[in-house]
Amino acid sequence: MHRAEELSELSEQRPTLAVIAAEAGVSQATVSKVINSRSDVAPATRERVEGILRAHDYVAPGRQARARRSGLVDLVISGLDSAWAVEILRGVEAECAGHGVGMVVSLVRSDEAVPPSWTDLPVLHHSDGVILVTSDVTDQQIEKVRAAGVELVVIDPVDLPGHGVPSVGATNWAGGLAATEHLLSLGHRRIGVIGGRKELLCSQARIDGYRAALERAGIEVDRDLIRFGDFQHGGGFRNAVDLLSLPEPPTAIFAGSDVQAMGVYEAARQAGLRVPQDLSIVGFDDLPMCEWLSPPLTTVRQPLEEMGRIAARMLLQMLDGQRPVSPRVELATELKVRHSTAAPPD
Repeated sequence: MHRAEELSELSEQRPTLAVIAAEAGVSQATVSKVINSRSDVAPATRERVEGILRAHDYVAPGRQARARRSGLVDLVISGLDSAWAVEILRGVEAECAGHGVGMVVSLVRSDEAVPPSWTDLPVLHHSDGVILVTSDVTDQQIEKVRAAGVELVVIDPVDLPGHGVPSVGATNWAGGLAATEHLLSLGHRRIGVIGGRKELLCSQARIDGYRAALERAGIEVDRDLIRFGDFQHGGGFRNAVDLLSLPEPPTAIFAGSDVQAMGVYEAARQAGLRVPQDLSIVGFDDLPMCEWLSPPLTTVRQPLEEMGRIAARMLLQMLDGQRPVSPRVELATELKVRHSTAAPPD
């Protein structure tokens, strides 16, 4: 049988990956990548395959549910015990509400001790997509979600997810650089830093920005001044106590989150230090309560509500069949100088 006759016979069958692949002259794996919006396909090939998919009115197995849109998305977050999470939630909810889409908020623990896992939630809730906040995403999880016909966007992932999964974050490196350069401009030379968990992409980037600022100023990076916490009050407090107990303690501390900065405030109070006269403190996030601390906190603002909005917008566009222009969106950070920083003591 000639190839033209083979294609004719295939075209009369119910369209499958094999039919689409044969007509496009590509492998079934390539067709699968196009269907799943993978980025590792040449533009011309993608366009040819998509045209054939449209011509056959092809819907991938497992995606029939998405064709019957439920008008519901899952926001999966590791906890709602901080204003940081609330600001993200606010942005997602506002964007979804503006498009008439409902939202289900699900909490998961980092130890995954509480079933069901987040990958099961879309099926349980009959939702169209998932926005995952501050979590690690494995290849197996991505494949499981996509096999169910569910789209996925990640906010502040532990690491950049593979398979072209869209993610939203902030310019954490630039923020860490700006915070440290601000302290350097005031005359500080011994600056401590408290990041989040080591494996977090955002934490790594903020500390890398801190290192870069010191190196630009010709100051050797002292590993004794670098600590990793958990972005919570306790992590900020414990690590600040350690830093302030050093034989030569820092005159300033850059805390990797506003909540950690609050822990640093308490460590300074218990040590009998005044902020900013004896110790300058910089946070990261610009949570609403920062202006009400005593003294008001100098911090790096990341647009948390806007990050939530952008993630929801990307997800809704994907559900309408549009691919994100870029799989990674980073929103600009901005230094907000208040009254927790000053020149070091004489």
